[in-house]
Amino acid sequence: MTGHNRRTGRWIEHWEPEDPGFWAAVGRRVATRNLIFSIFVEHLGFAVWLLWSAVVVLLPKAGFPFTVDQLFWLVAVPNLVGSTLRLPYTFAVSAFGGRNWNVASALLLLAPTGLLAWLVTDPARPYWMFLAAAATAGLGGGNFASSMANVSYFYPERRKGFALGVNAAGGNLGVAVVQLMIPLVAVGGLAYAGLVWLPLVVAAALCAYLFMDNLAVARTGFGTQGRAFLRPHTWVMSFLYIGTFGSFIGYSAAFPLVAKSVFAQSASPYLAFVGPLAGSLARPVGGWLADRHGGARVTSWSFAAMAAGAVVALAALGRHSFPLFLGAFLLLFVASGAGNGSTYRMIPAIFTAQARHGSADVRLRARREAAAAIGIASAIGAFGGFLIPRGFAVSLAGSGSVAPALQVFIGAYAVFLATNWWFYRRRVLARVPSLAHSRI
Repeated sequence: MTGHNRRTGRWIEHWEPEDPGFWAAVGRRVATRNLIFSIFVEHLGFAVWLLWSAVVVLLPKAGFPFTVDQLFWLVAVPNLVGSTLRLPYTFAVSAFGGRNWNVASALLLLAPTGLLAWLVTDPARPYWMFLAAAATAGLGGGNFASSMANVSYFYPERRKGFALGVNAAGGNLGVAVVQLMIPLVAVGGLAYAGLVWLPLVVAAALCAYLFMDNLAVARTGFGTQGRAFLRPHTWVMSFLYIGTFGSFIGYSAAFPLVAKSVFAQSASPYLAFVGPLAGSLARPVGGWLADRHGGARVTSWSFAAMAAGAVVALAALGRHSFPLFLGAFLLLFVASGAGNGSTYRMIPAIFTAQARHGSADVRLRARREAAAAIGIASAIGAFGGFLIPRGFAVSLAGSGSVAPALQVFIGAYAVFLATNWWFYRRRVLARVPSLAHSRI
C-alpha cells in the first residue's frame, strides 16, 4: 500500500482486495478497522432515525394531545425523509471520501436529537414543530446508504456478503437499542430521549476522524456511478428491497404503536425492541446463507416466511392473542432481516457476474456501479418504511383493525416472490451467459 495523500483527510491510493497477498498483508486489517467504526456511526444513525417510534407511545401520557393518526405520521415521516436522503448520501462517498463523510454524517445527528430534547419539554408546542423535528431524524436514515457503499469498496467479492451483512446488522441494531433505551431513560423525563445520544454522536464523529480511511478507488464522477441508474437489475433489486428492508424498517417504526393501539392492556413498550433485535441479528445470517446457497434462493425463502408471518398475525387478531401476535411479528422481523442480507449480497454478485470476462477497467467500473446500485436500492427500499406505518394508520382509521393492512402485505409478498423467481430463479437463468455461473 502506498502512502497517504492528504487532500482533505487520510487517503489510501492503492487498494487491491481481490489480490490474496495484498489482502493478507494489509487489506484485512485496514478493512476491519474501517468496518468497526462504520458500524458505530451507522448504529447511531439508525437509533436517531427510529427515535420517534419509541417516543410516540410515551407522548399521550406526558400530556401531548395528538391523535393516533398524528402519531403514525411522526413515525412515518422520518422514513420518508431518510429514504429520500439515501440517494445523495450514496454519492457523497465518491465525492468526499468515506472517512470524511462518516464524520460529517455523524455530526448531522446532533440536529434531530437536540430538537427532540427541546420540543418535549412543553406540551403546548404546536404539532407542526414535532413533525418538522421528526423529519430531521431522517438524517439518520441516510447514513446506511453511504456506509454500505463505502464498505463495499473495502472487501473482496468473496467476503462482501458477510461484511455487508455485519455492517448492516450493526446499524440495524440501533433500532433495537433505541426502543430498549427510550422507555428506560424517559423515566427521568422525555428530554433524555434526545440528550442521551449527544455524547455518543460526538464520540462517533471523533472515532471516524481518527481511525477511518478514504479510498481513492471510490473517487469517481457521478457519470460513472450514474450508469447504475440505467441498469435494469438496479431497479429490480430496488423493488425487491422494498419487500425486505422496507418491511424491516416499516415494522420497526410501526410495531410499538400498532401493538399499543390493538392490544392496549397487554402490549408493553419494553418489548418493542425484541423484533428489531431479532431482525438485526438475522441480517448477517442472511448474507452468510446467500454466500453459500445464492442470494436469490435465500430471498425467496424470506418472502415466503414473511407471508406466513402476516398470516399468523391475522390469526392472532382473530383470537385477540398478544403472545401469538408478538410471535408472528418476530417471524416477520427475522425473515425480513435475513432477506436484507441476501438481497444486498445479490447486487454486487449480479454486477460482478456481468463483468466477469471484461478487462480490469470493466471490472472496476462494475464495482463502482454496484456500490451505486446498493445505495439506490437502499433508498427505494426504505420507502417501505413509510408505506407500512401509513398502511396501518389507514387500516385502523377505515376499519378499526390492522387486518386489511396485513392482507395487503401478504399480497405484496406474493408479488415480490414472483418477481424474484422471474428474474433470478427461473431455469432459463442458466441460459444467460453473464449470470449462469454466479451465486446470485
